[in-house]
Amino acid sequence: MLTFFRPHIEFERDGSDSLWYNQDMAAETDNVPTYALYGENQPLPLEDFFHCETIAVRSQRYNWEISPHLHPTLSQMLFVARGEAEVQLDKARHVVRGPVLVCVPTDIVHAFRFSGDVVGFIVTVSRDFLESLGRHDILRKRMKEAAFHHPTPESVRGLLQIGRQLLAAEHDRFDPDGHKLHRSLAEAWLRLAIRPAVPPAPTGGTIAQKFLALVETNYRAHKPLPWYAAQLNCTVRTLTRQSEQAFGMPPLRIINRRLTLEASRMLRASNMSCGTVAAELGFEDPSYFSRFYLQKTGKRPSAEKRKGA
Repeated sequence: MLTFFRPHIEFERDGSDSLWYNQDMAAETDNVPTYALYGENQPLPLEDFFHCETIAVRSQRYNWEISPHLHPTLSQMLFVARGEAEVQLDKARHVVRGPVLVCVPTDIVHAFRFSGDVVGFIVTVSRDFLESLGRHDILRKRMKEAAFHHPTPESVRGLLQIGRQLLAAEHDRFDPDGHKLHRSLAEAWLRLAIRPAVPPAPTGGTIAQKFLALVETNYRAHKPLPWYAAQLNCTVRTLTRQSEQAFGMPPLRIINRRLTLEASRMLRASNMSCGTVAAELGFEDPSYFSRFYLQKTGKRPSAEKRKGA
């Protein structure tokens, strides 16, 4: 259990960090640091920028505390699936327990402190992208409002599934084709995140969104497209059309890219042999896995493994 905002407790911090614990603190933006991503000041390609990371990957560097700051050109959606957080949005402070979503619009002072067992994501989107949406687009409207949303169990599962896909696509997001998939996954994640704030669609999401969730849980099983279509109660033709409209690529390519992204991650980040990686990903023949990986990436699995060593 975290202890939140108790001024009588002594903390070993510098002056700026101590503001986080001052009950009477006002949000003085003139003295608050501004960042692209927290702790980073390099310029970003903001026209169509999306970024996703786990809460732990950045906050752990700062002892689970993110001091007050703001983003002049970015909006964020924080998803705490499990664990606790204390949240500052402008002058308001809240203690929350997952599952909960926190929308942080552009130019609002915000700060967080997380429990060490926190599980979740933070997805960042550029103001330029949001402004490019239609004036009445619900995503554009919701991302302009500082708010807390409480997702349904179905939404939590979808946010975790699509979030894992989005994380896997991060390292490929500056590739022209990879950027399209990354952008589509990020937008799908954000639209799912705001659903608790709007009446749920009777269909429970589009065919394309449901397909992404199915891919996440079944890509290692190498299911054929007719199987996916049957699960979605549609034809392969309809699935293909909706996938191309939503993500700019056919469904088989999305499945193969997901396999490729996971293979790349496992080859670089684990001690598994190429044959073990192939088996883990459902390839019965290691030589076929090697040909598959070569075709999709231009490199053999052994070369990818040496690169990650």
